[in-house]
Amino acid sequence: MQMAGNKHTIHRFDDELNEIANLVDKMGVISVNQLRRAVKSLKKENPVSAHKVINRDRKLNALEVETDDKIIQLIAKRAPVAGDLRQIITLGKVVTDLERTGDEARKIAGLCVRFYETDHHSPGDHILRDIFSMSKYVGNMLEIAMEAFSRLNVEQAFGVLRMDEELEVQFEAILRRLSTFIMEDSRNIGHFVDIVLGIRALERFGGHAKNIAGHVIFLSTAKDVRHMEADDVQQLLGLTAPGESAWCDGG
Repeated sequence: MQMAGNKHTIHRFDDELNEIANLVDKMGVISVNQLRRAVKSLKKENPVSAHKVINRDRKLNALEVETDDKIIQLIAKRAPVAGDLRQIITLGKVVTDLERTGDEARKIAGLCVRFYETDHHSPGDHILRDIFSMSKYVGNMLEIAMEAFSRLNVEQAFGVLRMDEELEVQFEAILRRLSTFIMEDSRNIGHFVDIVLGIRALERFGGHAKNIAGHVIFLSTAKDVRHMEADDVQQLLGLTAPGESAWCDGG
């Protein structure tokens, strides 16, 4: 990613800023891959792969520390102000959200370990189906948010805000559906809490993608859209409505 804005007289500042942005891009790729690998381990009932996902989370943590250190050094050396300072601070916020997506992916891998590393009764595919479909959706949210970050594309970022609205609707629907499974088959009771925690982790994963999209809007427009409804953001930015984002089916 190349950070937007005027080129500075001290070219090293631009180089250092872009170096940080590239580390953020790298974190985004790892975050999406972590989620996909965690879900794959769950689908394949493979706790060995799940442990690899859990251990790989350290890489995201290390990148967070490295990026934060570079941000601190850049602020200390260059004493940025105005738009430059806004860019640097916002990069730090994106880093925090990406590290937390890694934590949520680790929780999905933890479900695989819990379900399949012991001889306990494992959940059926029907009760795991929503985790699989929801993981595709939130992974897509993060990919779009990071693409918007790389391009500083406000329209793409706003699209993620709209996707988050659909995510919240589906989250509630999934909880109702899981309750039905419990009533239909009492053997699912033992897994109910674990599955709900997994669904909640994915909902938070999507929430962090939404946060990153909001950071992109702030980077591009200097408008803070946190805690605003998508309709209000659309009106504030004068955007046209994006196309609908279809919910992913499981499988």
